[in-house]
Amino acid sequence: MDLTSVQKAYRRLASTYDTFFGAIFHPGRKAVVENLDLSPGDRLLEMGVGTGLSLPLYPRDVEIYGIDVSEPMLEKAREKKVSHHLDNVKELEVVDAEATHYPDDAFDVTVAAYVVTVVPNPAKCIDEMRRVTKPEGELVIVNHFHSENPVLGAFEKALAPLSATVGFRPNMRERDLIEQTGLEVTERRRVNLFRYWTMLKCRNNKAARAS
Repeated sequence: MDLTSVQKAYRRLASTYDTFFGAIFHPGRKAVVENLDLSPGDRLLEMGVGTGLSLPLYPRDVEIYGIDVSEPMLEKAREKKVSHHLDNVKELEVVDAEATHYPDDAFDVTVAAYVVTVVPNPAKCIDEMRRVTKPEGELVIVNHFHSENPVLGAFEKALAPLSATVGFRPNMRERDLIEQTGLEVTERRRVNLFRYWTMLKCRNNKAARAS
């Protein structure tokens, strides 16, 4: 996986993404918002905001910042900001999730929905989530991880060489990601169709990681 491959994949998907993936991924987006510990005035960053399907779900008294590497996807998100009158959405910008321009401790919560199997370096993305989130703030990840079912697992493994074409890694294991990044998971929930995806709610343990 590399940034150019990801951009090409989502340029192809931008016009049809909502039609094909909107309903399938909606329960996961809803689960994220329902399980966030947010207060009025909080600031939230969504990495990989895509076409902005989650934007109308967030509380209107929370400031939302969205980034993505795909300009065609962001164009759809900007249309939703206007059509839904989302004045609390402050920025929708083309930014690499592995190297954002935001200062340290800028956000109360950072969300990465369907992102960690897409970025070239998942560990670097999670490090960036930690950096821009306040100590003890929340990191929320929603993603598909490699299935422990032998049949599905074999199928996902067979798809792995096509990662650049399909736009994500189908064979990333949840336990490997947690071990590599030191995520402190406080809640785990299966979401979406057939409970095939997982939501990980994590405490931002940046202080412990730095010591």
